[in-house]
This record gives sequence, C-alpha cells and structure tokens, in this order.
Amino acid sequence: MDRFIPDVSKKITSKDIFNLLELKYSEITPVWMPLQLQWMNEAYRTFYDYEKFMIVMHLLAKTFEFYGSNFVKLNYEEYFNQNQVEIEKINLMEIANSLNIPKETARRKVVELEELGTIKRLKKKIIIDRETWPNIKPKDTVVRVSRFLSTLSKILYEEGLIEKIFSSEHITNIAKENFSYVWKLYYDMQIPMLLNFKEILGDIESFHVHGICLVNQALNSKTNNNSQMSKEYYVERYFFSTDTVGINAMSISEITGIPRATVIRKLKKLVKNKFLKIDDKKHYLTTGNHQSLLLDIQKKNFNNLSKFASVIFNLSSQKNSK
Repeated sequence: MDRFIPDVSKKITSKDIFNLLELKYSEITPVWMPLQLQWMNEAYRTFYDYEKFMIVMHLLAKTFEFYGSNFVKLNYEEYFNQNQVEIEKINLMEIANSLNIPKETARRKVVELEELGTIKRLKKKIIIDRETWPNIKPKDTVVRVSRFLSTLSKILYEEGLIEKIFSSEHITNIAKENFSYVWKLYYDMQIPMLLNFKEILGDIESFHVHGICLVNQALNSKTNNNSQMSKEYYVERYFFSTDTVGINAMSISEITGIPRATVIRKLKKLVKNKFLKIDDKKHYLTTGNHQSLLLDIQKKNFNNLSKFASVIFNLSSQKNSK
C-alpha cells in the first residue's frame, strides 16, 4: 500500500485563519463567544472552583504531552476506556507558575482534589481513575466545537481558503480519532485564555461575570445582519455602546452557577474598576474603558484559536484525501 503524503499546497495556515477571524469579526464573534462562555459555565460547575478545574486540565495536558513525545495517540474511546490514567509526579511549584496561583493555593487545591477522589495516590503513583470521567469527559464540548469549526470552514470556503466545507460530524470524528493529540491543543488554547483575562480582571470569576455581560450584548447583535460590519464598528455598536441591553445579577448567577452573593461582589469590583456600568434597572453593561486592553487579549486568544483550527482543518483535509 502506498504511504499517504499530505499535499503541502492545500495546507491552511493559522495566519490565514487569524486574518479571516479579524476580517469576519462581526460574523464569527457572536458564535464563538457564547460557545466559550458555555464551556466556562460547565467548567465552573465541575468543582465549583476554577483553580481545581485548571489543575486537572494542567495535569491531563501534561499526560497528553507525554503521549505525544512517545509517539502514542489515543482515540476518544481508547482514552476514556482506561481504568485509570497515571499522571506525572505533582510539582506544586510548576502548577503554581503555570496557572499563576500561589504555591500554597496549589497545594491546598491538590489536597482538596484528593479528598474529592479526583486525584488518587497509589503507592508512588498519582492517578485519575475512571470514576472521574463523567465530570471531565468533554462529550458535549467536542460536538459544540465541531459545529463552530464547521461554520468557520464554510466561511473559509467562501473566501477560497479551503477546497471543501467540513460537516460538524466529520470534524467530531477527526477530533475523536486523534483525541489525545487534539485535546492537548484544545487545552493549550483554553488555559492561556483563562490566564490572559485573569491577569487584567484579577480573577477568573470576574472574567466569567464580565464575559456573560459581553456575550449578552453579542447575542443582541445576532438579531441583525452584521456580516458586512467592520470589526471596529461592531465593537463600538455592541460592546461599548450606551444603547445596549444589560443583564442583572440574578441572571448572571443562574447562567454561570456562581452564587449570587459572589456575583454581586464581583460586579461591584468590575463597576469600581470601570469594566462595567449599572443602569437604573440594575442591569450591568460593558463600558468603553479598557477597550484596547480587552481587544489585545482577545487578539491573543484568536491567535490560539487559529492554531487549533488550522490543525483540525488540515487533519480533516488529509482524511478526505485518503
């Protein structure tokens, strides 16, 4: 049998995708942002604690990296059919540095994960066993990301950047067939996203609350045809306009799962720091302050999304060519 060799000329680069994301910002952002916030809602509800979830992500990413460095690729079923996954020895300093949390916080969260049974010590081994899979198995996330990438492939096709539109089912199959490889890349996209926004908003709960306000405004834009709207005008019209519908604290709490008292505390901080404002109906909206800072962070996140998407599309093209 002849060995399959990918056609280099048909490869799409992350730069191609990034440029498209910027060009079609008003068309793509209202689809991408709710997807990300839905993932965050589920991430928070896993342990009701972002640091715990991020520590588990970090440990799994290190395991995926170990598989890759040893030329091992597990599909979705192979990975989750394992009774347990052995992880590298926990290095608290590495976790603290990688996730931008104090070492003592990292130590405390690891102990709490052990108490929950998420992480177990078996003699000198540290394992995550299959009892944890229902909490971290990304069944719905794979499907939602595939739907988004299918929509993105349609836009890429219309712009002449790829030769075929990929269905969400096809992309789901690609992601599952190459799960340990693809999900390492997914974590490489998501962890920096959380850390980038944490850096400017102070903590991930504040980012989550702020993000809900942004998505609420982005969803309002979906009622209109904004496909020809420039990025600059879209941002001004829906993210930093005075003529926008806000959202109240109770709704934010119900959407995120974050306790209402915590939401109110974060909202007060965000208003004080002028990321948000409150109207006479006690609805919260974004402000025009910190606009360039937020957009710079989003650009970094789009760059990571472009890297992730380019891998998926190139894998999809190879599958079609075989």
